[in-house]
Amino acid sequence: MNFAFLLDSLTNPALLFFFLGLIAVRVKSDLKIPANSSKFISLYLILSIGFKGGQELSHSEMNLEIFWSLIFGIFLATIVPVYSYYILRRKFSVANSGVIAAAYGSVSAVTFVTTISFLEMQNIEFGGHMVAVMALMEAPSIIVGMLLISFYSSNKDSNLNLKEVIHHSLTNGSVVLIIGSLLVGYLANDAQAEGIKPFTTDLFKGFLAVFLLDMGITSGKKLSYFIKKGWFAVAFAIAVPIFNGVIVALLSGFFIDDIGNRLLFSVLASSASYIAVPAAMKMAVPEANPSLYVPMALAVTFPFNITLGIPLYLFCVMSS
Repeated sequence: MNFAFLLDSLTNPALLFFFLGLIAVRVKSDLKIPANSSKFISLYLILSIGFKGGQELSHSEMNLEIFWSLIFGIFLATIVPVYSYYILRRKFSVANSGVIAAAYGSVSAVTFVTTISFLEMQNIEFGGHMVAVMALMEAPSIIVGMLLISFYSSNKDSNLNLKEVIHHSLTNGSVVLIIGSLLVGYLANDAQAEGIKPFTTDLFKGFLAVFLLDMGITSGKKLSYFIKKGWFAVAFAIAVPIFNGVIVALLSGFFIDDIGNRLLFSVLASSASYIAVPAAMKMAVPEANPSLYVPMALAVTFPFNITLGIPLYLFCVMSS
Protein backbone atom coordinates (compact mmCIF):
# COMPACT_ATOMS: atom_id res chain seq x y z
CA MET A 1 0.00 0.00 0.00
CA ASN A 2 1.16 3.57 -0.70
CA PHE A 3 1.69 4.85 2.86
CA ALA A 4 1.83 8.45 1.66
CA PHE A 5 -1.86 8.15 0.75
CA LEU A 6 -2.55 6.52 4.11
CA LEU A 7 -0.76 9.31 5.97
CA ASP A 8 -2.65 11.97 4.02
CA SER A 9 -5.94 10.26 4.84
CA LEU A 10 -5.16 9.92 8.55
CA THR A 11 -4.04 13.56 8.88
CA ASN A 12 -7.02 15.01 7.02
CA PRO A 13 -8.37 17.77 9.35
CA ALA A 14 -11.95 16.61 8.85
CA LEU A 15 -11.00 13.08 9.93
CA LEU A 16 -9.05 14.39 12.93
CA PHE A 17 -12.20 16.18 14.06
CA PHE A 18 -13.95 12.79 13.93
CA PHE A 19 -11.33 11.40 16.32
CA LEU A 20 -11.75 14.49 18.50
CA GLY A 21 -15.41 13.57 18.87
CA LEU A 22 -14.49 10.03 19.91
CA ILE A 23 -11.98 11.33 22.45
CA ALA A 24 -14.51 13.79 23.85
CA VAL A 25 -16.85 10.89 24.64
CA ARG A 26 -14.07 8.82 26.23
CA VAL A 27 -13.09 11.65 28.60
CA LYS A 28 -16.80 12.24 29.38
CA SER A 29 -16.82 15.77 28.01
CA ASP A 30 -20.11 17.60 27.61
CA LEU A 31 -19.13 18.62 24.07
CA LYS A 32 -22.03 18.20 21.65
CA ILE A 33 -23.43 19.62 18.42
CA PRO A 34 -27.07 20.80 18.72
CA ALA A 35 -29.45 18.42 16.96
CA ASN A 36 -30.90 21.10 14.70
CA SER A 37 -27.43 22.26 13.67
CA SER A 38 -26.37 18.70 12.91
CA LYS A 39 -29.43 18.16 10.73
CA PHE A 40 -28.80 21.43 8.87
CA ILE A 41 -25.18 20.46 8.18
CA SER A 42 -26.29 17.03 6.90
CA LEU A 43 -28.72 18.71 4.50
CA TYR A 44 -26.06 21.21 3.45
CA LEU A 45 -23.51 18.50 2.61
CA ILE A 46 -26.03 16.56 0.52
CA LEU A 47 -27.22 19.73 -1.25
CA SER A 48 -23.68 20.88 -1.97
CA ILE A 49 -22.40 17.59 -3.37
CA GLY A 50 -25.58 17.13 -5.41
CA PHE A 51 -25.35 20.62 -6.91
CA LYS A 52 -21.67 20.27 -7.76
CA GLY A 53 -22.32 16.83 -9.22
CA GLY A 54 -25.09 18.27 -11.41
CA GLN A 55 -22.69 20.94 -12.63
CA GLU A 56 -20.11 18.30 -13.50
CA LEU A 57 -22.76 16.18 -15.19
CA SER A 58 -23.90 19.12 -17.32
CA HIS A 59 -20.38 19.39 -18.69
CA SER A 60 -20.09 15.65 -19.31
CA GLU A 61 -21.05 14.10 -22.60
CA MET A 62 -23.38 11.14 -22.08
CA ASN A 63 -21.52 8.02 -23.15
CA LEU A 64 -21.47 4.27 -22.59
CA GLU A 65 -19.25 4.59 -19.50
CA ILE A 66 -21.79 6.80 -17.75
CA PHE A 67 -24.64 4.50 -18.80
CA TRP A 68 -22.88 1.37 -17.55
CA SER A 69 -21.88 3.18 -14.36
CA LEU A 70 -25.53 3.85 -13.55
CA ILE A 71 -26.45 0.22 -14.30
CA PHE A 72 -23.54 -1.07 -12.23
CA GLY A 73 -24.56 1.06 -9.25
CA ILE A 74 -28.12 -0.29 -9.31
CA PHE A 75 -26.75 -3.84 -9.66
CA LEU A 76 -24.55 -3.40 -6.57
CA ALA A 77 -27.45 -1.99 -4.54
CA THR A 78 -29.48 -5.07 -5.51
CA ILE A 79 -26.95 -7.90 -5.15
CA VAL A 80 -25.06 -6.82 -2.00
CA PRO A 81 -28.14 -7.06 0.27
CA VAL A 82 -28.88 -10.58 -1.01
CA TYR A 83 -25.61 -12.28 -0.10
CA SER A 84 -25.21 -10.10 3.00
CA TYR A 85 -28.58 -11.36 4.25
CA TYR A 86 -27.54 -15.03 4.05
CA ILE A 87 -24.30 -14.31 5.91
CA LEU A 88 -26.13 -12.40 8.62
CA ARG A 89 -28.76 -15.11 9.10
CA ARG A 90 -26.06 -17.32 10.65
CA LYS A 91 -26.34 -15.21 13.82
CA PHE A 92 -29.25 -12.78 13.57
CA SER A 93 -33.02 -12.89 13.17
CA VAL A 94 -34.83 -12.40 9.87
CA ALA A 95 -35.73 -8.81 10.73
CA ASN A 96 -32.25 -7.80 11.89
CA SER A 97 -30.59 -9.59 8.97
CA GLY A 98 -32.83 -7.88 6.43
CA VAL A 99 -32.32 -4.40 7.86
CA ILE A 100 -28.53 -4.77 8.18
CA ALA A 101 -28.35 -6.21 4.65
CA ALA A 102 -30.27 -3.21 3.32
CA ALA A 103 -27.93 -0.83 5.15
CA TYR A 104 -24.85 -2.44 3.59
CA GLY A 105 -26.42 -2.51 0.15
CA SER A 106 -27.18 1.19 0.45
CA VAL A 107 -24.59 3.97 0.70
CA SER A 108 -23.15 6.51 3.12
CA ALA A 109 -23.35 9.99 1.64
CA VAL A 110 -20.85 11.30 4.20
CA THR A 111 -18.29 8.61 3.30
CA PHE A 112 -18.84 9.53 -0.35
CA VAL A 113 -18.32 13.21 0.44
CA THR A 114 -15.17 12.44 2.47
CA THR A 115 -13.78 10.45 -0.46
CA ILE A 116 -14.43 13.35 -2.82
CA SER A 117 -12.52 15.61 -0.43
CA PHE A 118 -9.68 13.05 -0.44
CA LEU A 119 -9.64 12.94 -4.25
CA GLU A 120 -9.51 16.74 -4.45
CA MET A 121 -6.57 16.80 -2.04
CA GLN A 122 -4.76 14.30 -4.27
CA ASN A 123 -5.72 16.19 -7.47
CA ILE A 124 -7.46 13.07 -8.84
CA GLU A 125 -10.34 13.82 -11.19
CA PHE A 126 -13.76 12.17 -10.99
CA GLY A 127 -17.05 12.42 -12.88
CA GLY A 128 -20.08 14.36 -11.69
CA HIS A 129 -22.30 11.47 -12.77
CA MET A 130 -21.08 9.52 -9.73
CA VAL A 131 -23.45 11.64 -7.61
CA ALA A 132 -26.32 10.28 -9.72
CA VAL A 133 -24.99 6.76 -9.15
CA MET A 134 -25.00 7.34 -5.38
CA ALA A 135 -28.57 8.66 -5.46
CA LEU A 136 -29.78 5.66 -7.45
CA MET A 137 -28.26 3.20 -4.94
CA GLU A 138 -30.40 4.35 -2.01
CA ALA A 139 -33.83 2.92 -2.85
CA PRO A 140 -33.07 -0.53 -4.41
CA SER A 141 -31.28 -1.85 -1.33
CA ILE A 142 -34.18 -0.87 0.94
CA ILE A 143 -36.65 -2.60 -1.36
CA VAL A 144 -34.53 -5.78 -1.59
CA GLY A 145 -34.12 -5.87 2.18
CA MET A 146 -37.86 -5.62 2.67
CA LEU A 147 -38.53 -8.33 0.10
CA LEU A 148 -36.13 -10.68 1.91
CA ILE A 149 -37.83 -10.01 5.26
CA SER A 150 -41.25 -10.53 3.72
CA PHE A 151 -40.23 -13.78 2.00
CA TYR A 152 -38.51 -15.38 5.00
CA SER A 153 -40.72 -14.03 7.77
CA SER A 154 -42.59 -16.69 9.70
CA ASN A 155 -45.37 -14.18 10.28
CA LYS A 156 -46.90 -13.91 6.83
CA ASP A 157 -49.71 -11.80 8.22
CA SER A 158 -47.40 -9.05 9.45
CA ASN A 159 -48.18 -5.41 8.82
CA LEU A 160 -45.39 -5.08 6.27
CA ASN A 161 -46.62 -2.79 3.49
CA LEU A 162 -44.14 -2.99 0.61
CA LYS A 163 -45.85 -0.15 -1.26
CA GLU A 164 -45.32 2.19 1.69
CA VAL A 165 -41.68 1.09 2.00
CA ILE A 166 -41.00 1.73 -1.70
CA HIS A 167 -42.71 5.11 -1.45
CA HIS A 168 -40.70 6.02 1.66
CA SER A 169 -37.41 4.94 0.08
CA LEU A 170 -38.07 7.12 -2.97
CA THR A 171 -39.35 10.14 -1.04
CA ASN A 172 -36.87 9.99 1.84
CA GLY A 173 -35.53 13.50 2.45
CA SER A 174 -31.92 12.66 1.63
CA VAL A 175 -32.91 10.93 -1.62
CA VAL A 176 -35.16 13.82 -2.71
CA LEU A 177 -32.50 16.40 -1.85
CA ILE A 178 -29.62 14.62 -3.60
CA ILE A 179 -31.66 14.05 -6.77
CA GLY A 180 -33.22 17.52 -6.65
CA SER A 181 -29.94 19.36 -6.09
CA LEU A 182 -28.35 17.26 -8.83
CA LEU A 183 -31.08 18.42 -11.21
CA VAL A 184 -30.73 22.06 -10.10
CA GLY A 185 -26.98 21.91 -10.65
CA TYR A 186 -27.50 20.34 -14.06
CA LEU A 187 -29.91 23.07 -15.17
CA ALA A 188 -27.94 26.05 -13.77
CA ASN A 189 -25.51 27.73 -16.17
CA ASP A 190 -21.93 28.55 -15.21
CA ALA A 191 -22.66 32.17 -14.28
CA GLN A 192 -25.52 31.16 -12.00
CA ALA A 193 -23.41 28.45 -10.36
CA GLU A 194 -20.60 30.92 -9.78
CA GLY A 195 -23.02 33.16 -7.87
CA ILE A 196 -23.54 30.56 -5.10
CA LYS A 197 -20.05 29.07 -5.23
CA PRO A 198 -19.09 30.56 -1.82
CA PHE A 199 -21.94 28.53 -0.29
CA THR A 200 -21.67 25.28 -2.25
CA THR A 201 -17.88 25.07 -2.46
CA ASP A 202 -15.91 27.45 -0.23
CA LEU A 203 -17.71 26.48 3.00
CA PHE A 204 -17.85 22.78 2.21
CA LYS A 205 -14.75 21.47 4.00
CA GLY A 206 -15.48 23.48 7.13
CA PHE A 207 -19.00 22.09 7.42
CA LEU A 208 -17.66 18.59 6.72
CA ALA A 209 -15.24 18.95 9.65
CA VAL A 210 -18.05 19.98 12.03
CA PHE A 211 -20.25 17.14 10.80
CA LEU A 212 -17.53 14.54 11.34
CA LEU A 213 -16.97 15.93 14.83
CA ASP A 214 -20.65 15.24 15.50
CA MET A 215 -20.33 11.77 13.96
CA GLY A 216 -17.38 11.06 16.25
CA ILE A 217 -19.42 12.02 19.30
CA THR A 218 -22.37 9.90 18.15
CA SER A 219 -20.16 6.90 17.31
CA GLY A 220 -18.36 7.09 20.65
CA LYS A 221 -21.63 6.92 22.55
CA LYS A 222 -22.79 3.80 20.68
CA LEU A 223 -19.51 1.91 20.36
CA SER A 224 -19.23 0.41 23.87
CA TYR A 225 -22.75 -1.02 23.86
CA PHE A 226 -22.32 -2.39 20.36
CA ILE A 227 -19.08 -4.25 21.12
CA LYS A 228 -20.96 -6.16 23.83
CA LYS A 229 -23.11 -7.66 21.06
CA GLY A 230 -20.26 -9.99 20.09
CA TRP A 231 -17.49 -10.53 17.58
CA PHE A 232 -19.72 -11.51 14.64
CA ALA A 233 -21.24 -8.04 14.19
CA VAL A 234 -17.83 -6.36 14.39
CA ALA A 235 -16.27 -8.85 11.97
CA PHE A 236 -19.10 -8.43 9.48
CA ALA A 237 -18.92 -4.61 9.69
CA ILE A 238 -15.25 -4.74 8.65
CA ALA A 239 -14.85 -7.88 6.51
CA VAL A 240 -17.84 -7.40 4.19
CA PRO A 241 -16.98 -3.76 3.34
CA ILE A 242 -13.38 -4.81 2.59
CA PHE A 243 -14.62 -7.62 0.34
CA ASN A 244 -17.09 -5.34 -1.47
CA GLY A 245 -14.61 -2.49 -1.87
CA VAL A 246 -11.72 -4.61 -3.12
CA ILE A 247 -13.83 -6.66 -5.54
CA VAL A 248 -15.43 -3.53 -7.03
CA ALA A 249 -12.03 -1.82 -7.24
CA LEU A 250 -10.85 -4.69 -9.43
CA LEU A 251 -14.02 -5.32 -11.46
CA SER A 252 -14.69 -1.66 -12.25
CA GLY A 253 -11.49 -1.55 -14.32
CA PHE A 254 -13.21 -3.54 -17.06
CA PHE A 255 -15.53 -0.67 -18.02
CA ILE A 256 -14.26 2.43 -16.17
CA ASP A 257 -10.96 4.14 -16.91
CA ASP A 258 -10.85 7.03 -14.44
CA ILE A 259 -9.11 6.25 -11.16
CA GLY A 260 -11.33 8.66 -9.24
CA ASN A 261 -14.56 7.09 -10.48
CA ARG A 262 -13.31 3.60 -9.65
CA LEU A 263 -12.39 4.66 -6.12
CA LEU A 264 -15.82 6.24 -5.64
CA PHE A 265 -17.47 3.02 -6.81
CA SER A 266 -15.39 1.04 -4.32
CA VAL A 267 -16.43 3.37 -1.51
CA LEU A 268 -20.09 3.20 -2.52
CA ALA A 269 -19.92 -0.60 -2.52
CA SER A 270 -18.15 -0.77 0.84
CA SER A 271 -20.09 1.89 2.74
CA ALA A 272 -23.26 1.40 4.76
CA SER A 273 -26.22 3.71 5.30
CA TYR A 274 -26.85 5.05 8.80
CA ILE A 275 -29.36 7.72 7.77
CA ALA A 276 -31.71 6.72 4.92
CA VAL A 277 -32.04 3.00 5.68
CA PRO A 278 -32.60 3.36 9.46
CA ALA A 279 -35.18 6.06 8.76
CA ALA A 280 -37.09 3.79 6.38
CA MET A 281 -36.69 0.58 8.39
CA LYS A 282 -37.66 2.10 11.72
CA MET A 283 -41.12 2.58 10.26
CA ALA A 284 -41.35 -0.68 8.34
CA VAL A 285 -39.58 -3.17 10.65
CA PRO A 286 -40.04 -2.00 14.26
CA GLU A 287 -38.96 -5.41 15.58
CA ALA A 288 -35.41 -4.90 14.22
CA ASN A 289 -32.89 -3.65 16.79
CA PRO A 290 -31.52 -0.13 16.03
CA SER A 291 -28.79 -0.58 18.65
CA LEU A 292 -27.39 -3.27 16.38
CA TYR A 293 -27.67 -2.00 12.81
CA VAL A 294 -26.92 1.69 13.46
CA PRO A 295 -23.61 1.15 15.35
CA MET A 296 -22.45 -1.43 12.78
CA ALA A 297 -22.68 1.18 10.03
CA LEU A 298 -21.80 4.30 12.02
CA ALA A 299 -19.35 3.18 14.71
CA VAL A 300 -17.41 0.49 12.82
CA THR A 301 -17.77 0.60 9.02
CA PHE A 302 -17.79 4.39 8.70
CA PRO A 303 -14.55 5.08 10.64
CA PHE A 304 -12.85 2.07 9.05
CA ASN A 305 -13.62 3.30 5.54
CA ILE A 306 -12.48 6.88 6.08
CA THR A 307 -9.23 5.82 7.76
CA LEU A 308 -7.99 2.58 6.20
CA GLY A 309 -10.61 1.76 3.58
CA ILE A 310 -10.09 4.68 1.20
CA PRO A 311 -6.31 4.20 0.83
CA LEU A 312 -6.77 0.40 0.60
CA TYR A 313 -9.30 0.67 -2.24
CA LEU A 314 -7.17 3.28 -4.00
CA PHE A 315 -4.18 0.92 -3.79
CA CYS A 316 -6.28 -1.86 -5.39
CA VAL A 317 -7.49 0.49 -8.13
CA MET A 318 -4.00 1.70 -9.00
CA SER A 319 -2.56 -1.81 -8.89
CA SER A 320 -5.06 -3.31 -11.33
